[in-house]
Amino acid sequence: MAQKDNKKNIHTISMLVANKPGVLVRIAMVFARRGYNIDSLVVSPSHTPRFSRMTITAQGNPETLEQIIKQANKLVDVIHASEHSEMDAVHSELALIKVKYTKTTKPIIAKLAKRFHARLLDDSDNLFIFEQAGSTEKLDEFEVLLKKYSVIEMVRTGKVVMVKGHEKT
Repeated sequence: MAQKDNKKNIHTISMLVANKPGVLVRIAMVFARRGYNIDSLVVSPSHTPRFSRMTITAQGNPETLEQIIKQANKLVDVIHASEHSEMDAVHSELALIKVKYTKTTKPIIAKLAKRFHARLLDDSDNLFIFEQAGSTEKLDEFEVLLKKYSVIEMVRTGKVVMVKGHEKT
């Protein structure tokens, strides 16, 4: 996932949708028609098998986003769509990072991982694989620091959100 230059124009949209073929394409087209690029997209089953939860992260004009959400809410297979801020919801992301180490860099990288609460999943062939969960900002910060070493590969899930309190996401 690319670094964002304008953090305040990043939006997180949560949708509850029917678990049917073609729903993702129709939603993506709503964004594309308005010239909005999707930065990350997470789709997973909800607690009810008939529905899926989508979390979309995009950046751009808030007024355009408001129109996108209104249009998405009109789609037959969208139960509801809404934007969520850090104030009303818990946001989290997951990353798997494979980094090469030498005898010299191994303790430095291990110390960085501990500082960022990254869990060691594998240590073989002079490579670490770490799992890190947390805010996008913390994952970005850890990634930047690891780039000073030999990052071989990285996979990120994209953001997921859950509304705080009794309200449903």
